[in-house]
Amino acid sequence: MSSGISYKSRGVGPALVFLHGVGGGAESWDAQLAFFGDRFRALAWDMPGYGGSAPAAPADFPQWAEALAAWLDEIDVERCVLVGHSIGGMIAQQFMTRHAHRVTRLVLSATSPAFGRLDGDFQRDFIRSRIGPLDDGKTMSDLAAQFIPGLVGADADPEGIRNAVSTMSRVAPQTYRDAMQALVRFDLRDWLASIGVPTLLVAGEHDKAAPAKVMERMAEKIPDARYACAAGAGHLANMERPEVFNAILAEFLEA
Repeated sequence: MSSGISYKSRGVGPALVFLHGVGGGAESWDAQLAFFGDRFRALAWDMPGYGGSAPAAPADFPQWAEALAAWLDEIDVERCVLVGHSIGGMIAQQFMTRHAHRVTRLVLSATSPAFGRLDGDFQRDFIRSRIGPLDDGKTMSDLAAQFIPGLVGADADPEGIRNAVSTMSRVAPQTYRDAMQALVRFDLRDWLASIGVPTLLVAGEHDKAAPAKVMERMAEKIPDARYACAAGAGHLANMERPEVFNAILAEFLEA
């Protein structure tokens, strides 16, 4: 039975699996597939509901984590280095709660172990700001043009920004709505101490969505973790500063 997941792949060798963010897709990792494809079997999925991947029901983190496991089974990946960005980092954490034996190393980029209570003021304001424009008739292209510039640091790579805007523009509105609703319910803070593999946390120096100080504190709660800051980057370090991000990841993989 097919997992229903579309993906991009480059190279052969140990599996290096990339999970994108809420406005992303497999294309978000093009710079990483090109860079690491000569040493790894570098793979980037379209999470359920994105790109050519079938939606998951329910659209929540446990279901997405199981979809990840099924996809890895389908493509014959028993164990991998798992790299998750933003909501992809949350899926990676959820995956670790049931499938930790399949992960040799873990990389969490621009993410968090929790978003907070669904009924909190911050969460309500966040949902309103991100989904409200769709309710007002805006398109995903409109949202991409509105939000991407505020997610990146100064002097971001122009090609990376074009990629980010183009990819977010193609996200289905319902998929985006579902992901945002799931995001504010996520909370695995109590699981951080249970992560038992070498872990790298990467923060963008100017990231306002997943601030560097928050990620540094997150690293302190994971037993075998190290923290790195991507100089000059905002929330999309892998696209806006790919050379910086790739160098940080390569150093971790070679340690």
